[in-house]
Amino acid sequence: MNRPGMNPLLDGRPGLARVLAALDGEGEEARIVGGAVRDWLIGRGVRFDIDIATTATPEEVTRRALAAGLKAVPTGVEHGTVTVIAEGEPYEVTTLREDVETDGRRARVVFGRNWAHDAQRRDFTMNALYLTRAGELIDLVGGEADARAGRVRFIGDADVRIREDYLRILRLFRFHAAYGKGALDEDALAAAVRNREGLDRLSRERVRAEMMKLLVAPRAAETLAQMEAAGLLEPVLGRAGDARTFVRLSEVEASLAMVPDAVRRLGALAVRSEEDAEALREGLRLSNAEATRLAALAGPAPTPGMCEKGQKAFLYRMGREAFQDRALIAFAHSGASLEDEGWRALASLAAGWPIPVFPLKAADFIARGIQPGPALGAALKRAEEAWIEAGFPMGAGDLERIAGEAVL
Repeated sequence: MNRPGMNPLLDGRPGLARVLAALDGEGEEARIVGGAVRDWLIGRGVRFDIDIATTATPEEVTRRALAAGLKAVPTGVEHGTVTVIAEGEPYEVTTLREDVETDGRRARVVFGRNWAHDAQRRDFTMNALYLTRAGELIDLVGGEADARAGRVRFIGDADVRIREDYLRILRLFRFHAAYGKGALDEDALAAAVRNREGLDRLSRERVRAEMMKLLVAPRAAETLAQMEAAGLLEPVLGRAGDARTFVRLSEVEASLAMVPDAVRRLGALAVRSEEDAEALREGLRLSNAEATRLAALAGPAPTPGMCEKGQKAFLYRMGREAFQDRALIAFAHSGASLEDEGWRALASLAAGWPIPVFPLKAADFIARGIQPGPALGAALKRAEEAWIEAGFPMGAGDLERIAGEAVL
């Protein structure tokens, strides 16, 4: 579909206008490509970096950028990519390419000047849309219709596309969760199942990046359930997933108007013990903070049956994030109505209660004759436990009594 006119993506982006002005013309052409065009087309707004495809070689891109007073960084010259920085914003500029050899993880490419060939080497039709500097939408593979209809469809033969890069199995589900409407494309799903063994060849860092995006996508719950039904979830996680709890957690989050959290959702999907958390740390190359957060899910959870003082003591000891994670997942496991007042109050407690700071310090006990060392630490611990049990009092009389009893 070709509709020349003012390029809508240039509005408010003077840097992008400068980059395109430098690269487009004098025998070369540059077009915006991929996610930015797709998201603009379907009215989502551009939430991602804007990528540019060009007929110019990386050397020519660099020469033109510098001549225009822009900064050029060779971030992936072997694959034809130069990052051009204009008005403080980075734009990845990639020379048109053709894959000439792939091993399922990486491709050897040659540079070209054929836009149709460049489109054919991309993964999904909705990701192969171009927008010229003049605002003309270029669709060489039927991507506009698919984007508008929410069809995540491979370009050409699905098996061939997947075998070029097995990460496309995960990208199929991630893009369906983010953009799909209706059922998964049958040909794409069948090809993903046929090529599932290729998932073992992927770096775990790449798998992690796709999974963390999938977990928070709008249709993540039903998409993960489809992955589980197709036998593709366990190979990714390295253990059986619990899509049912994931679906329920997503419903709980929505009922409480909470922003989806990838780590919490991963915990609901795959953590039932500290061993699960450690396995995910290794299998998905999680950070220490993420793995620690998942391990905390394996302990006891707060419940609405606790008295308010008990709930607050639980929150104080666990911290805001861990308490909320456990409360929400316990809510999901409970089978209670989404409107259950007790569970909703519990799930909201972490955000609504200002966790107090223990007011007694080491100096308060040294003044009472306790020397620095193990005895001082023990007195502080006894005092803090008594303070929690008393309901976090802040009055001078209560604190004097608690400190005095702790040194006896």
